[in-house]
Amino acid sequence: MGIQDWTYVMVGLTFSIYIGIAVWSRARSTRGFYVAGRGVPALANGMATGADWMSAASFISMAGLISFMGYTGTIYLMGWTGGYVLLALLLAPYLRKFGKYTVPDFVGERYYSQAARIVAVFCAIFVSFTYVAGQMRGVGVVFSRFLEVPVEQGVLIGMALVFIYATLGGMRGITYTQVAQYVVLIIAYLIPAVAISYKITGNPIPQLGFGDQIASGEHAGRYLLEALDGIHRDLGFPEYTAAFVPGKKPMIDVLAITAALMIGTAGLPHVLIRFYTVKSARAARWSAMWALVFIAILYTTAPAVATFARVNMIETLHQTPYDEAPAWFKTWEETKLIAFDDKDGDGVIRYSGDATLNELTVDRDIMVLANPEIANLPAWVIALVAAGALAAALSTAAGLLLVISSAVSHDLFKSVVKPDLSEEGELWLARAAAGVAVVVAGILGIYPPGFVAQVVAFAFGLAASSFFPILVLGIFSRRTTKEGAIAGMVSGIGLTAAYIIYFKFIDTTAGADAYWFGISPEGIGTVGMLLNFAVTMAVSQVTAPPPEDVQRMVEEVRLPREA
Repeated sequence: MGIQDWTYVMVGLTFSIYIGIAVWSRARSTRGFYVAGRGVPALANGMATGADWMSAASFISMAGLISFMGYTGTIYLMGWTGGYVLLALLLAPYLRKFGKYTVPDFVGERYYSQAARIVAVFCAIFVSFTYVAGQMRGVGVVFSRFLEVPVEQGVLIGMALVFIYATLGGMRGITYTQVAQYVVLIIAYLIPAVAISYKITGNPIPQLGFGDQIASGEHAGRYLLEALDGIHRDLGFPEYTAAFVPGKKPMIDVLAITAALMIGTAGLPHVLIRFYTVKSARAARWSAMWALVFIAILYTTAPAVATFARVNMIETLHQTPYDEAPAWFKTWEETKLIAFDDKDGDGVIRYSGDATLNELTVDRDIMVLANPEIANLPAWVIALVAAGALAAALSTAAGLLLVISSAVSHDLFKSVVKPDLSEEGELWLARAAAGVAVVVAGILGIYPPGFVAQVVAFAFGLAASSFFPILVLGIFSRRTTKEGAIAGMVSGIGLTAAYIIYFKFIDTTAGADAYWFGISPEGIGTVGMLLNFAVTMAVSQVTAPPPEDVQRMVEEVRLPREA
């Protein structure tokens, strides 16, 4: 069978599993819909958390970014994994011990204010829709290539699937679907990585192979990274392993982006809500530990995948006559995600770090998906990668849509607008809100504000600047007041959103010279976070202290007792 036939088989099989799990685990109460009945085992929750967090950005785009950015691209690797340390130490067990259903629930109760709850609802929806745009974009990229349908149709197919299992199963259905999706995505990521590592270096362990010697060919006997640095120099690119050199991000921006991604990880509402689904604070800690283990399997493999893809792409395409280009290039060219512009008219593809000479344009989001084809792996492996990419994108999309749904139905309508809303009415409203969110997410997927990992980086910055400071202060500071929390959230997310919108949608021609202190929009969340902390603490000092019962609650939530 060909690639497309295998893709139909793989995608059809995995989609059937996901829908079957959703039907089997259908939520019949708001407790089941929002927090899966609080009965998810720590191991399963860790696996589901890994799938929920390892989105299309992790599976599709991260290795692509490292492949093009080299050393600098590891900001995504360090930021996203480091954030889980903060999450496990500072937030997860305390939020679980506090109880409730959602992050805005915590904000509303801790800061004794419906206004604070409403601001948190707005922040949760804004962050989640920004994040979900990247996931739906990833779905469209996969479908456009492997099922040979337009990106728009691919997004619509993904919307239909997410609608079924997110609205039907709720958190319970999403959790066990994500367990299955983790298994699919990690197998899909590792099989081609192992095969390509063995093919290039003779070492089947990717984490070791990309630092090993090349087994055959023109560069046989040379270390892979050493050879790639030489290739980059010859083509006019900065060395792959170099840091803070011309053509790469300055140190301040690398630091800001890494911090924004790290802190944003600990403030993402769709990740935080996962720790409400386990039985106790102890189980929440174990969930975070298991999640780190499952995430590390993919994240330690990503730099190797990036390096293999970079070497294979350059050696396959550079100085190749267009008429003799490999079949995978012609197929991806039809998706408009890779393009050849014959500037000198000689019919030969030239790849160069000099923009005036370069004739090849490659979308970073295709590198992981195209890598097995470039390496001439079997069709079933290529199809498996497509199924894995869809699993990564859809698992995160479902978690985000549940956050949006619960923010509207529980935090806004049930808690503020109509407190006497029945459980049946709230459950119906939650499913309706999820349906509307799916439609909006699809529109954002069709018209995304950037490539997958870039859009996701924006979401992390928004989460860092809005939620992280008030969650940390809400747990560890009795003196933080509702006025301080509201002012901090509004100022933090306001600055971050305004900066991103200005440089990405208004003054799109502005270069790095126009950035504040050299910090790009992907890293501005760090500045927004610092502003949030400063404003929250300053306003809290000049406003009345929280009520005594709230201060007691803050003390009790940190006591070493199970909840």
